[in-house]
Amino acid sequence: MSALHNAIQSLKDKIEHAKSSDVRVDVNLEWSEDKDLIDWFDAQPIFPKFYWQSRNTQQETIALGQVRTFTDPAVAQSALGNGQRIWGGRSFDGRTSRNRRCMSSFFFLPQLEINRTNNAWQLVANLSDDNSQLLSRLSALTDNVTPLHALKCNIVSKVHAPEFADWSKMVNKALDGITNKIFEKVVLARKTTLTLSHPLSSSQFLKASRKVNTDSFHFMMALDHKHCFIGSTPERLYVRNGTDIHTEALAGTIGRGINGSEDNKLATWLFNDEKNRYENHLVVEDIVSRLNNHCSTVHVTKEPELVKLRKVQHLKRDISGLLNSDFGDASLLDSLQPTAAIAGLPREAALNFIADHEPFARGWYSGAVGFLSEQQSEFCVAIRSALVKEKELHLFAGAGIVPGSKADSEWQELDRKTSTLYSLLEPESNLSESRSA
Repeated sequence: MSALHNAIQSLKDKIEHAKSSDVRVDVNLEWSEDKDLIDWFDAQPIFPKFYWQSRNTQQETIALGQVRTFTDPAVAQSALGNGQRIWGGRSFDGRTSRNRRCMSSFFFLPQLEINRTNNAWQLVANLSDDNSQLLSRLSALTDNVTPLHALKCNIVSKVHAPEFADWSKMVNKALDGITNKIFEKVVLARKTTLTLSHPLSSSQFLKASRKVNTDSFHFMMALDHKHCFIGSTPERLYVRNGTDIHTEALAGTIGRGINGSEDNKLATWLFNDEKNRYENHLVVEDIVSRLNNHCSTVHVTKEPELVKLRKVQHLKRDISGLLNSDFGDASLLDSLQPTAAIAGLPREAALNFIADHEPFARGWYSGAVGFLSEQQSEFCVAIRSALVKEKELHLFAGAGIVPGSKADSEWQELDRKTSTLYSLLEPESNLSESRSA
């Protein structure tokens, strides 16, 4: 018998003997180091399902099935019991006049979780009034898992929305808006649709990304087997531990060099470039202004640090605070999302410009993805993300437009950001590495 089978039997016993007041039961789990959780996740025929790995790699979770679903994070948080976590997120523009087909939010209390914290594993079940389906789901779990193969899709076609000519017009209109003081910054995005030679496995794609895109959150949210949203994002929206909150301003971008010397030159340029520092400063100011009314203290690191990723480098400043006890996660999401790093400043003026000029609805791209619990909640910003729909792969990227932005260099920035995932299908990317904002 496998360790998983033994853990399932132990968990079933706990479920059958649970008290009416119990909301959650768990057992310790032995997990073999040579068994990848994404392989196991892919093999389970249970939806919805959610995969999460924290940026520091210390936490990894899969969540399967649903006890309850929620479209309002405030309602979701009020339903939490001791030790429970609710998974999901908020879209960028769902249920607005711009995008009525996408949900504003989707959160679910899973029936089952497998959790890893460092090297300690747990199998968890969330209970309900009738646990018969939960017991059936446990019996349906399979440990007969074949490791996922490497990606083998070929790209048949690639289409941008907008294409470069329309991108240039949109950027110039944004610069006119900045000149006319309608906004100080607006973040404009591009969707790249790839048609593939055969259906793409979302799990294969995420596993390939996790292998090479380090220092990132990795997530996958699948409501069914045909539609899946995945991401490998470097950006945290916030993490809350009790009343302690930590967030960050990640804004300002340059590519990576082809060798150490060039990489350092690019990093030095980014660190000293007035335009990029100004863009980062705007994001810091926006976040601090939103936290000041809800925190007794707010602290910002004095100087930005460099975040070096596989394809790009960013400027980042950490922001922390002590929340007022009556300010919960739903209010935090309302206040912080969307940040100036993915929408602009002032928020409403930037959002109006995006809605009027971007030729596609963002949906989950640049939304917030993560989990809620009573003691701790954490969300990442859903950038470096993709929507997988069988033979179609939609990739997303955005660039902050501020005084001094140029359409061609911002377009190259979009290419570099998109290459985080695009290069998994075409490893030898010919993307330009010229300097950009």
